[in-house]
Amino acid sequence: MVPIILASASPRRQELLKNLGLDFTVRVSEVDETLEENLAPAQQVERLAERKARAVASETTKGLVIGADTLVVFEGTPLGKPADTREAVSMLSKLQGQSHQVFTGLAVINAATGKSVVTHEVTTVHFKPMSREQIERYVATGEPMDKAGAYAVQGKASIFIEGIRGCYFNVVGLPVGKLAEALKEFGVEII
Repeated sequence: MVPIILASASPRRQELLKNLGLDFTVRVSEVDETLEENLAPAQQVERLAERKARAVASETTKGLVIGADTLVVFEGTPLGKPADTREAVSMLSKLQGQSHQVFTGLAVINAATGKSVVTHEVTTVHFKPMSREQIERYVATGEPMDKAGAYAVQGKASIFIEGIRGCYFNVVGLPVGKLAEALKEFGVEII
């Protein structure tokens, strides 16, 4: 079987791949993740996912490289990872009691041939209303600090989620259904 390489240090993405029974290695991509202002969120995450995957693919001669990038978008504004606790509180204050979208770009590249599949998934998440005190206590746990939108749907923030429309795993950071479709194009069947 062709080697699979995950171009991400995300423990959540690694766990999702393990849950699928995939044997893979991790090579972290060191690409610039600065957002491009003129791109729609779907284009943004696809471009960053592909950039990450291509950077790692350029360092090897064989294997399927998986790149992903997740972006939370509220009322048309992208919310990346918070720079500090103040920004995390601000992001969650906007999201509380509201719906927002989570976009994840996915790229799978064959390092030997350069063939690629690039796609994305969109999921809508609705938060319950939260008090300032609840938000501050959640931020104090440290969980939001390395997450787009300042929350982890699979973590402590799960108690604030009122509903999800679309792929749950997309919100975690890797749309596994889309990944299975992409891998199938390279002859890799998960089941």
